[in-house]
Amino acid sequence: MRAETDKGKLEAFFEAFGNRVTGEGRIYLTGGATAVLYGWRTMTIDVDIKGDPEPTGFFEAIAVLKDELDINIELASPDLFIPALPGWQERSLFIGRRGHIEFFHYDPYSQALAKIERGHDRDAGDVRALLDIGLIDKSRLLEYFLAVEKDLIRYPSIDSGTFRQAVAAFCAS
Repeated sequence: MRAETDKGKLEAFFEAFGNRVTGEGRIYLTGGATAVLYGWRTMTIDVDIKGDPEPTGFFEAIAVLKDELDINIELASPDLFIPALPGWQERSLFIGRRGHIEFFHYDPYSQALAKIERGHDRDAGDVRALLDIGLIDKSRLLEYFLAVEKDLIRYPSIDSGTFRQAVAAFCAS
């Protein structure tokens, strides 16, 4: 089991990853990494990332850095669990450039909807934090959900009615 990751370790990951890959690319962070960098959590168990485009050396860098930095790195992003929201890349928030890589927070609306769908207590706290610090707006969150609701058919593990109720309840709270 690897140690939890704090802000300092995330910064070390950005620097090492950006310098280890051999091609240009973008890395989108989601979940706990976003929470740590914005400060509503001090630690995360793993660093969830999506490469788009994946730079040359992407997987090789992950294989080395997870041991070198004692960090859990997962290939995970909201679009693996819910339909990709239109315009997610444009709403993703720039963190910085290190070496060959531009780092971003994955679209906060996508993160919020994926967390609402999952429904864990910690996820509810994360969605509330996204709202409290102004990264999401309730009316826009509902609009984005409605924009992809028809695509939920492609995600058979999601009960669309339950998901809709959860989004509506959050937006009404």
